[in-house]
Amino acid sequence: MSVMIPAWVNGELAPTNKLVAHEQGLKHKAVSVFVVKGMEILMQRRALGKYHTPGLWANTCCTHPHWDEQPIVCAVRRLNEELGVTGLYPQFRHHLEYRADVGNGMVEHEAVDVFLAHAHRDLNISLDPNEVMETRWVDYHDLLAEVRRHPERFTPWLKIYLQNYADVIFGPDLIIASKR
Repeated sequence: MSVMIPAWVNGELAPTNKLVAHEQGLKHKAVSVFVVKGMEILMQRRALGKYHTPGLWANTCCTHPHWDEQPIVCAVRRLNEELGVTGLYPQFRHHLEYRADVGNGMVEHEAVDVFLAHAHRDLNISLDPNEVMETRWVDYHDLLAEVRRHPERFTPWLKIYLQNYADVIFGPDLIIASKR
């Protein structure tokens, strides 16, 4: 794996091999996107070929930006690359940092810019099978209940987002949608 991502090495941001960053648990930049339609969130199940957390459910998409790539540009790019989704306008919701064991001796230590995008119509979804094995729309409250009942089905970062940051990520958007 020769993908280079922005990571902090000895206190300085530097292009770093993605696999090395995860093996050494280096703090690195990331972007996560949630697409919502009313009270539903578009979830993705990670492809079985992923080198960590394969087959687990995650938010709509997440990735690492290229060196000097703006987070919003990265969010739009990955919606298209992973899901074939275009024409959405993600809004920045929160910057957060977390550290989580993701198995196989790897750690995600991410400084994440989280975005929310509204789908006001049915989306044309075309999955990249190397990234995503399936998607589904899930009611927000049903998702919270499912994560409590079956946490082993979900990525560590999704559980962290829902437990610690749901109010700032989803804010009034889902509250307003629930009143419609």
